[in-house]
Amino acid sequence: MTDIKEIIKSDREKIFTQLSELVKFNSVHTFAELKDQMDGAKGWVSKALTEAGLEVEEHVTEDGSVTLLGQRAGKEGAKTVLLYSHYDVVPAGDEAKWDSDPFTLTERNGRWYARGAADCKGNVVMHLAALRALEQTGGTDLNIKVLIEGSEEMGGAGLSKLIAKTPEAFAADAILIADCGNWAVGEPTLTSSLRGSAMIRVQMDTLSSPAHSGQFGGAAPDAVKALMRALDSLYDDTGATVIEGTDSTAKWEGRSYPAEEFRKDARLLEGTEIAGDDNTDAGDLVWARPSVTVTGFTSTPVDRAVNAVPATAEAMLNVRVPAAANPQEIAEAVVAHLKAHTPFGAHFTADIIEAARGFETDLEKPALKILEKALSESYGKETTTMGMGGSIPLTVELQDAHPDAEIALFGVEEPQCAIHSPNESVDPSEIEHIAIAEALFLQTYK
Repeated sequence: MTDIKEIIKSDREKIFTQLSELVKFNSVHTFAELKDQMDGAKGWVSKALTEAGLEVEEHVTEDGSVTLLGQRAGKEGAKTVLLYSHYDVVPAGDEAKWDSDPFTLTERNGRWYARGAADCKGNVVMHLAALRALEQTGGTDLNIKVLIEGSEEMGGAGLSKLIAKTPEAFAADAILIADCGNWAVGEPTLTSSLRGSAMIRVQMDTLSSPAHSGQFGGAAPDAVKALMRALDSLYDDTGATVIEGTDSTAKWEGRSYPAEEFRKDARLLEGTEIAGDDNTDAGDLVWARPSVTVTGFTSTPVDRAVNAVPATAEAMLNVRVPAAANPQEIAEAVVAHLKAHTPFGAHFTADIIEAARGFETDLEKPALKILEKALSESYGKETTTMGMGGSIPLTVELQDAHPDAEIALFGVEEPQCAIHSPNESVDPSEIEHIAIAEALFLQTYK
């Protein structure tokens, strides 16, 4: 362990260089004008895996992205470990909101800033650091597979179909998915569950066309008001989600999520309140109960406003459900709830666009216990557990394909990373500690 720690701690310059090279690529999938950036990131990762001693296969998937699968054979009869991450990123957004160029790794106050620095290129270079340290300390008898995909941020449909078509390529005894993170910097954490999710597009219509507000306003039913009223019925007076026909009272049984920590992690503005009453833990709301977020709302844009009663309004809803819940059933419950609460006799329509299952892992399985110990040894403190609000469909697909595989969720993406936001960053000590833990796991797992 001492050797692995010293090797990785002294490897920070290499880690910084590799991450600098990888974040230069604006690797957003599905944008035709960024294909060269996707190709560049793919090429960089393929070369890095080859230099790490793996034989790399490139799979062009059905969504046009390229999935990389690096493999290195171990001793005959040895177990197989699959390491996962992804090289695509979400768009940087308004670059004026960044304090430095989003595609230049920049150090400020001990953190490294760039799009993808944490999610998930920081995890890619973490895997590489772990493999380097492992080789310098004698290697391993294990069969190693490294899976790095290129469309996770856009749903990963390409990899999903590849797994369904060739499940044997991804067979492993233990699967380490590095696309999560610790409770906080310096607090080793295993993620025990991921919420499922659904996307619903809803529409409210009240008139065949907009009506002059001076002539008809006050009596003609306003589609915007109708949709707002229906949506508001999904929340109680504290702002907590209440969907008729679902459990809105479940309690999170894991570590409590203190209000002040939640306020800091979620970046609440001063004076704004967390949903729920005084007896509700934030963990109850984000991990144990369904939630509905209005992620988009459309009627007449403000800059095109006219004096007319709106005839139609639409909204996009993101539904999150507890790991063990059925996302399709809860999405259907949301639609039924909104239909039942549609006012003014308005015409309500809804389309459930997708529903992705959540995931729970058994932290008592042997591989998980070994990784838990490795994390504790790396950080010098006891490993804790938490749920995660995001969804990673890959976990369910791999578990379905290989029911006996033990799947672990961890990584470098603690709350300060602000993934998907301007000024995304990573704490380099997290890359080091997670790499140390992964190398220890690969050294001791039998």
